[in-house]
Amino acid sequence: MRRDDLVRLQHMLDAAEEAMAFVQGRQRADLDTDRQLVLALVKEVEIIGEAAFQMSEETRNSLPEIPWVDINWYATPTRSCLL
Repeated sequence: MRRDDLVRLQHMLDAAEEAMAFVQGRQRADLDTDRQLVLALVKEVEIIGEAAFQMSEETRNSLPEIPWVDINWYATPTRSCLL
C-alpha cells in the first residue's frame, strides 16, 4: 500500500474516532440545538470523504470491507459544494 494512502486511512480513522467522541453521551435532539456539534460532525465527515476521494484505486480494491461507494456518495456532493 502506498504511504500516502496509509496517511489517508489514518486521517479517516482519526476523524471517525473524533466524531464518535463528539456524540458520546449525546442525543439525536442535540443536533437540533447545538450548532457547534453539527459543525464539528460535518467537518469530520468532510475529512473522511476527502481522504476517501483521494484514495488510490489499488488501495480501495485491497480493502473491500470499507464501503467506498457509500463514503464517496456522501463526500462528492459535499466536496463539490465546497470547492
